[in-house]
Amino acid sequence: MKVLEFHGVKPEDSLDLTFEAAFARQTELQRELRPFLQTLEEYAGEWMPDVVNGKRRRKYTTAAVWKALEERGYERYTFCGFYRTKWPALDMFLGINLPPLPPMLDIMVSVKPLSFFSEVERCHQFVEMVRAWASHYVVTHAAAHSSDDKELTAAPNFGRDDETRRRDGFDKIYEVFWLNVFGPKLVETVGRERVLSTPAHRVEELPNGSILLVTWPTVTDFASPEARLAQARAHVHLRPDLDFDTVLRTLQERSAMLAPVEPRFDPDMAPLLSLVVDRAASHERQRRIAEFNAWRPPEPEEWRPVDSALPSDVEDPEAAREHYDTLAEHLVALLHTEVPSVFKETPESLTEVDFYFWREEFPKSRLPEAIEQYAIPAIGAYLGQVLVRHLGGRWIPREKLEEAQVLVGNRVWFPFVRARHYMGSRQALLDYSLTWLYRVAERHRS
Repeated sequence: MKVLEFHGVKPEDSLDLTFEAAFARQTELQRELRPFLQTLEEYAGEWMPDVVNGKRRRKYTTAAVWKALEERGYERYTFCGFYRTKWPALDMFLGINLPPLPPMLDIMVSVKPLSFFSEVERCHQFVEMVRAWASHYVVTHAAAHSSDDKELTAAPNFGRDDETRRRDGFDKIYEVFWLNVFGPKLVETVGRERVLSTPAHRVEELPNGSILLVTWPTVTDFASPEARLAQARAHVHLRPDLDFDTVLRTLQERSAMLAPVEPRFDPDMAPLLSLVVDRAASHERQRRIAEFNAWRPPEPEEWRPVDSALPSDVEDPEAAREHYDTLAEHLVALLHTEVPSVFKETPESLTEVDFYFWREEFPKSRLPEAIEQYAIPAIGAYLGQVLVRHLGGRWIPREKLEEAQVLVGNRVWFPFVRARHYMGSRQALLDYSLTWLYRVAERHRS
């Protein structure tokens, strides 16, 4: 059963919910979880999961959930996943502590894209779902927010090391998100009257002593000036030790980091940079676009004027050219599955090769000796073949690979030298890209 690949598509913002709660394990597990499932089915609407994953995927039914939890069960813990086969995408997780551990629910929900929740009614239904769960189970802490903005808060550690976070948990209000449920213990720490008097869109005391707080009607507007002002006011009200101007400025800085930036890449590098940007985590994408708008690759240095070309020093130039062709085929053999266009030896295939090596962090992820012995010769030969095929170039063979040249117009290019520079680091894959050298050679061929 094929589901939407939540993490396999282009990264984009989502609505993320974390929900940690205790429950009274006085009855069988199925009875304890029935309110959870009934509430999900009542309020999820168009993002309702249609697939349950245990050891295998099944169409969503209550019985399928019980089967998945049974399959995944361990002595003290069990869990299952929930997904969708149609838009919007869903990545949902239910984890349960079993005796002798204290009975706990760990629920995580991610719905992509965040824009799905632009309507007030969808946000209201989501809040009502969380409210119903929090009324039935005793919440430790629950929060729902933009995944991109949440990433910028360093949640759930909020600057603490892992050991401290595990020990202290959500022992104070480190952040106020769009939707928050503060458990009874945290409410008493802050002060019940203080929490109930928080300036926010919605503040409601729940029957078990938890308090639900929603800062703004719609989550998609979280970065607007008005929503940030409301978020800052709520946070400083709950944490009077904080400075309002500092909190607001931090929120505004986060909004600026996430604000859309129009790509203005170097035209020759735009196809490659667009692929790189699309690979970035969505909360980092706008910053990367801004960086690449300002970045220009260094001018290639792997060339000489034609009157300074090194003469061929091989006895059989044709055999040398056949050797270069064989080396280029090594790159085709290496990449043909991941980069099918590599067979074509075109300028566009150079861009896809560049992106593959960048995506794989090839200079760092492969052994240096393998790069030296196999990758650099294959890459240099492949680049040279593209210069020959598409720019009317001509090989000038040399005994040493790094001295071999391709004559294009009034310049000779050293593709094997370029390959060595290229394999220096992940950044070098952009600075010394095959794409960029080709485009510069193209401009100078006449």
